[in-house]
Amino acid sequence: MRRTSARGPCAAGRERVLILSAGVGAGHNSAAAAVQQACAARADIDEVQVLDVLQVSSVLYRTLLGKGYFVLVEDLPWLVEWGYNINDRPFRRRGPVDPWTRVNALPVIDAIKQFRPTAIVCTHFLPAQLLASLLLRGVIDARTAVVTTDYDFQGLWLTGAFHALFLAREEGRVELMALGLPPDRVAATGIPIATPLNPAPARDANGPPMLLISAGATGGDYAAAIVRQTLHMRSSFTATVLCGRNNALRQRIEQLVAPAGDRYRVLGLTAEMPQLLRRADLFVGKPGGLSASECMAAGLPMVLVNPIPGQEVRNGDYLMEQGAAVRCNTPATIGWKIDEVLRDPGRLQRMQAAARRTGRPDAAADVLTGLLDGPSRPLVVTRAAQKTILAESEQRVVATDLTGPSSLVRLVDLAAGSTVALLQAEELGDLQKRYATPDGGLVLRGGHAHVSLRWEERRLLRAILRGDDELPVRVEMPPPTPRILPAGPAGHDLKD
Repeated sequence: MRRTSARGPCAAGRERVLILSAGVGAGHNSAAAAVQQACAARADIDEVQVLDVLQVSSVLYRTLLGKGYFVLVEDLPWLVEWGYNINDRPFRRRGPVDPWTRVNALPVIDAIKQFRPTAIVCTHFLPAQLLASLLLRGVIDARTAVVTTDYDFQGLWLTGAFHALFLAREEGRVELMALGLPPDRVAATGIPIATPLNPAPARDANGPPMLLISAGATGGDYAAAIVRQTLHMRSSFTATVLCGRNNALRQRIEQLVAPAGDRYRVLGLTAEMPQLLRRADLFVGKPGGLSASECMAAGLPMVLVNPIPGQEVRNGDYLMEQGAAVRCNTPATIGWKIDEVLRDPGRLQRMQAAARRTGRPDAAADVLTGLLDGPSRPLVVTRAAQKTILAESEQRVVATDLTGPSSLVRLVDLAAGSTVALLQAEELGDLQKRYATPDGGLVLRGGHAHVSLRWEERRLLRAILRGDDELPVRVEMPPPTPRILPAGPAGHDLKD
């Protein structure tokens, strides 16, 4: 029998979507806002709510995670890079949520219980890790999606239980498939960005190129060095300078460009960003995941400066690989670098075309489609399977290179055709002893058998049975090699 409370109080077919983010920088919340906007375009969603999990946590927790990160970026960038790299291996942290995080997560759990969502979208790995724990404990029964917000996949985003994992690009999907993740649970949709509500004027092909110089939401001081460099450029151009919330920076730049007349326009936080992205010819700033995605969707190439070590450096590598960006490694050459692009109109046009090819403007809608139309049962990656995946990553091998009891196997829901579990071959033997059928099949069962089961096996059954008495499954091994088919129009209809 199915639990009638599993999907909340909504009528059949009506969705209640909860979007969980974390305000570590502006990008995660921007992605959440983009998914919220996409929800409004769907007739099957009754209600949507966005929650920044840091805003309901303790002041100390919020300060250390939110502000502390940017202190490290400014003062100890090498430590940020070290932390990024050491956490890049998937499932390096396989234990339960630590006590401090668990205490600070209590308001989030309360919010989930009060809202009773049928679907939850995470645009930061903190709530994604929490949701995995709640799924395995049987606390929630909503579809869950993890949506990454940088072009390179980073191991912290991979959790032990989820319904769908949405990545920024195909290479990340290939990486996870090589490690044994099932292709029906991982899709390359791009990073969700908001859609402009009002159309932007077309770029003026006859006027001078327009630079869009961004200091980011917090207003990084590096923008002053960029503007100072542009004052010495030989190319004809106009520039809009965005100073974010840093009013002191805005005043300093206004004084700096005053002798240049109306060539420069200096703004703080602005609601014009979507229009500015589509009017500009070249963006100058940091390659944050959301900033880069917005530029690519607008066909706007980038000059990259001052990237945060780790994810932003890797974002920049990808954009340069696509031909949609150049990078300045020293402040002294920024003006020269921009000049080099502007003095060759053909080069600028090629970069703009590359940006348009790279852009994924429909990512937010594709995330919702992939989640709401996808499997109702989660994928559970057992602790033993997580250990295997970590070992693969450290030893630079792929899933099909493994043999013996530590190799990976999948359990596939016979009725739905979706993968519901990834486990070690040794664990499969234990399940077959309990649940094998006379014809050689496998039917997982709940009920009284739970009393005699090991802890990990109980978690697995509780999460994937979802209140059903039994579930027929078939056993699959990872395919010999990942066969990657071209993505469909929605970017999520990808099969092995």
